[in-house]
Amino acid sequence: MRKSSLNPQAIPESYPPCFRPNTQQSSEQDVDKLDDQENEEDRIPVIDLRRMDLEKLEDACTDWGIFRLINHGIPLTLLSELHEHAVRVFEMGFESKQTLFGSIPTSALSYFWGTPALTPAGVALYKDSNDQKDRGIVNYNWVEGLNVPLSQPTHLQLDQHPLLRDLRILLEEYGVHQARVAKAIFGAITQNLKLCEDNERYLSPSTGQLRVYRYPRCFYDNPSKVWGMEVHTDSSVVTILNQYEVGGLQIHSEKDNAWIDVKPLPNTLLIHLGDMMQAISDDKYKSVKHRVKLHRETERISIGYFVFPEHDCVIRSSSYKPFTYSEFRAQVQQDVKTLGVKVGLSRFKPN
Repeated sequence: MRKSSLNPQAIPESYPPCFRPNTQQSSEQDVDKLDDQENEEDRIPVIDLRRMDLEKLEDACTDWGIFRLINHGIPLTLLSELHEHAVRVFEMGFESKQTLFGSIPTSALSYFWGTPALTPAGVALYKDSNDQKDRGIVNYNWVEGLNVPLSQPTHLQLDQHPLLRDLRILLEEYGVHQARVAKAIFGAITQNLKLCEDNERYLSPSTGQLRVYRYPRCFYDNPSKVWGMEVHTDSSVVTILNQYEVGGLQIHSEKDNAWIDVKPLPNTLLIHLGDMMQAISDDKYKSVKHRVKLHRETERISIGYFVFPEHDCVIRSSSYKPFTYSEFRAQVQQDVKTLGVKVGLSRFKPN
């Protein structure tokens, strides 16, 4: 059986302790599975933002729930600078990051690890361990990240931390581009769905937030297979993802009933349809299921932009009871705390 070539002593101090190897555990079987060859070449549709083809967009939304976006107009220099600054922040020692982010308001930036679930304030949300058998046990996702609300520019609060200040400024610039792209995509989708102007509140750039994710190298196995992110759907209307050079994202193809590796392609973005879009479309479009696998040798960094309806906007759908995004989010938070998983739209089915 193949053994890892990594030296367990050469562990970046930037990793949370639970992501560092336990030399007493040497199970290799599941780690080998994580290094399997990628699946067949993906057939994810490609949409050109400059030359929007509504028929092709309709097919992508109906059949896939995800598509690649080209000619998005975001400068390559901005993408490169963002990546460089994100790497520098994540490379700080773990304890230093905890101290630093604990000293600044979550309205500017918050740091999380072990879970992608956050409270509205940007604090990591884990399952309550009230049962005796679960007490002290947390099933971590192998991820750490930065959460950046975009509703109010707050970089002035970061003057004493130049690296974070500069990252925040770059992210705000990036967020402007993301809002532009999201509005253009949503505008085209509303034409296909024949939504009226009253439904413009279904997508509100004021709700936009950015998540910068780092998936550390997986040095060893937990007792069960470890994932960067387990299978889930996004709660957003749309999510815009930039995954840089390192792959790991997998999406579930309903047509093929199979998991497909989504390979990074230079200067392209990935557009995910989220739960809110599925509800808005009366289940015509599906919120794409996806997950993130880990790499043994290479870290992965990605940036996701999530945008939602206005919080008091009532979503009316033939498939669900009327609800606001605030109600949906509160239900998701409750389920994560009590069950450890997101239940999602099925909570709002009639009867």
